[in-house]
Amino acid sequence: MKICVIGLGYIGLPTAAMFASKGHNVIGVDKNEQIVSALNQGEIIIEEDHLAEFVKTAVTEGHLHGSLVPQEADAFIIAVPTPITDEKKADMHFVKAAAEEITPYLRKGNLVILESTSPIGTVDDLICPIIAGSGLEIGSELFVGHSPERVIPGKILYELVHNSRIAGGINQESAQRIADLYRTFVEGEIYLTNARTAELCKLAENTFRDINIAYANELALICEKSGINVWEAISLCNNHPRVNIHQPGPGVGGHCIAVDPWFIVEKQPDTAKLIHQARLINDNMPTIVAQKIINLTQGQDKPQVTILGVTYKPNVDDMRESPILTLISHLKTTNIQVIAQDPFAKGYQGDPYQAAAGSDLLVLGVDHNIYRDLDLKRLAQAMRTAKLLDTRNFFDRQTTAAAGFEYHLLGDK
Repeated sequence: MKICVIGLGYIGLPTAAMFASKGHNVIGVDKNEQIVSALNQGEIIIEEDHLAEFVKTAVTEGHLHGSLVPQEADAFIIAVPTPITDEKKADMHFVKAAAEEITPYLRKGNLVILESTSPIGTVDDLICPIIAGSGLEIGSELFVGHSPERVIPGKILYELVHNSRIAGGINQESAQRIADLYRTFVEGEIYLTNARTAELCKLAENTFRDINIAYANELALICEKSGINVWEAISLCNNHPRVNIHQPGPGVGGHCIAVDPWFIVEKQPDTAKLIHQARLINDNMPTIVAQKIINLTQGQDKPQVTILGVTYKPNVDDMRESPILTLISHLKTTNIQVIAQDPFAKGYQGDPYQAAAGSDLLVLGVDHNIYRDLDLKRLAQAMRTAKLLDTRNFFDRQTTAAAGFEYHLLGDK
């Protein structure tokens, strides 16, 4: 088949490459000339395990190429961003623009799939009315639906193949055609449903995790006031066969967990009260950590803080909705000088020992594996005041103390 993928970001590009690897003729469309130019040279500008070689092979074999505009195809997959506005509403202008852009290229028998995570009703109320402008009968001449991705950065290629998938169509034939297409590379189960249920399922999966993390974060604050180590408490609780409490931290980031629950709240504000409160708890964690930093540096003349890690999760370069960036913004409104270092994040890839030089507090914001190799004694000696705030329970208390640090842990007495 000829497949046109709109949007070559963290999901669109791996999806396009995956289809191309199975022999389909794939056109990857993006408005970013740098992305398209790189793709046509067999290169990528994002970090993802094994994606570079995967894309290079697909381009070299002639199954994948980039374009600034769509082309006629058998199937169109929309994988553009759905960001959140300052008012915590879904910004759907990328999805709307993509649907409008492909409409002139639609032909009888085409399949249109929305992959972008979207509020309930996006396919029915936004996509279908736009592509009806093609003059084709929706559901009999033009097949439409939603099939959300369920992958995490760092394991995208593996999970695209091995995770189960939902094929939600505006009718049964649309759902079946979506399933048939993804069966090209998906080895996990593919479940057929309607588009609205598919939209909800993606939001509900991430909202479940957000609520669980909010519980862990609230528990951490309770433990601090109760003289209890929350990490020990959670570990003991999770020995129960029906309990799985997530881990607390400085906030929730990424383009899924930190965003998707708001899409539910937007549509059902009077009903989604638990979901709303969980979002408020997690969004407030950077403020709570900022206050801890202020308290730990109180009394210092022109205090300086070094933060290790700014991405939204360990061992990736993705900074979307990173709570550490929010934390840094909070601190910049104070008299504290902030220096951040992250081996994965562009603009922050400095030397950790130089970043710590002269600081009064070292904050572990993201638990990158590479930080296991840090010479803690060298870090402590480089600092003006050897204090460490660990927001991830990453460092061993005794080891850091032996290195010369005064150790502080989020969620501990």
